[in-house]
Amino acid sequence: MTKSDLIERLTNCMQIRYDRAVSKTDVTAFLDALGDVAVAELQAGGEAPLPGLGRLTVKETATRTGRNPKTGEPMEIQGRRAPKFAAAKGLKDALK
Repeated sequence: MTKSDLIERLTNCMQIRYDRAVSKTDVTAFLDALGDVAVAELQAGGEAPLPGLGRLTVKETATRTGRNPKTGEPMEIQGRRAPKFAAAKGLKDALK
């Protein structure tokens, strides 16, 4: 599914399920704002809930020792912060 497909389906769902006529421009602005808010919250060390889907958090990995595949020499792999998605129970149950 592409972003334009998602926007189209959300627009149709809002019309059918909620009897609300929203424009594709409004849906696009909402999705962009949701992304901006989620990024800002994760950068601040918080979590971003996605109701009905799950939540986004930040996972921090520690610095560790690895091996250079060419030489076999030990090397240090820097720790990092990465986004992590935890699915909600309802989403997990829907996929069973």
